[in-house]
Amino acid sequence: MTKKTRIAVTMGDPAGIGPEITLMGLQDKAIAEQVEAVVVGDVNRLEVAKAALVKTGRLSANQVTLRPIGDVSEAAYQPGVMDVLDQNNVPSDLPWGKVSAEAGAAAFDYVKKSVELAVAKQVDAICTAPINKEAWKLAHVPYPGHTEALAALSGSDKSAMMLVNHGLRVVHVTTHVSLKDAIAMATTNRVFERIQLTVRSLEQFGMKRPRIAVAGINPHAGEGGLFGREDIEQIAPAIEQAKQAGMDVSGPWPPDSIYARAAGGEFDAVIAMYHDQGHIAIKMLGFDTGINVTLGLPILRTSVDHGTAFDIAGKGIAREQSMVQSLQVAIDFLQGKAAGAAQ
Repeated sequence: MTKKTRIAVTMGDPAGIGPEITLMGLQDKAIAEQVEAVVVGDVNRLEVAKAALVKTGRLSANQVTLRPIGDVSEAAYQPGVMDVLDQNNVPSDLPWGKVSAEAGAAAFDYVKKSVELAVAKQVDAICTAPINKEAWKLAHVPYPGHTEALAALSGSDKSAMMLVNHGLRVVHVTTHVSLKDAIAMATTNRVFERIQLTVRSLEQFGMKRPRIAVAGINPHAGEGGLFGREDIEQIAPAIEQAKQAGMDVSGPWPPDSIYARAAGGEFDAVIAMYHDQGHIAIKMLGFDTGINVTLGLPILRTSVDHGTAFDIAGKGIAREQSMVQSLQVAIDFLQGKAAGAAQ
């Protein structure tokens, strides 16, 4: 019998759809056959979310029993039972769909605890439900979001976000900055570091000699300098440096076509220069199926690629497909790593 993958699943912001998609995602039959899950969250909030899902018919009343535990060693991993490492940190009257310091602090607690478990190797990976950055700020969390928090908490000095959807993998050079700043930040050194991090991460998870395409930053990748010289002066030298280091990398490619080529199987990952360049390509393939993998950490973390959806939170109608995909990608990556180690 194949050993199941043990994953800590964070409940996310308790005012958002995190509790609902956590419950629904772990009911997926294919996931249940492959995973031993411990939910890091608040069992009472999950019970409220379960009631909402039962009311809309998404769950039956006896489909899953929530079982609070105080330590991972107490988890039973039984069919029809969800082990919840209960942090008991959500006020009973916390409203759905509202930004609050209480919700932000609770969500951060789940992330901290899950990282502790992964670093201690009590779980094989963590999978995170969405948080609200404004709520974290209200709670005085010293990090703007998941990626920065995970890097700091796990002791990593370099990390990056890789989005995955239907075989397309995209790693960003810059994310939450203006276009003007993104162009300035796409330095030769930064682009090279992203290429190197992507190659090493994919190799770590079992992919032999990954093929990396680098998107240009200007229309037509600058068209030989007609539409800007950034591709020539900033990006091309990074690609050449990566080639000299033995990596299978090419570009800069026109960004209006390279993502379709990669999605078709020509490349294993694309390096995107800025947020929307990569996100649009990923989300066009399916808004509910994209997921996020944090590269550069000593632990494996996957996540849904959507927000807290406060407008539908607590209504029992949130779709769990991205959570299912996040769990499956974690499983696949770990199996690839194990297969590579066995060779």
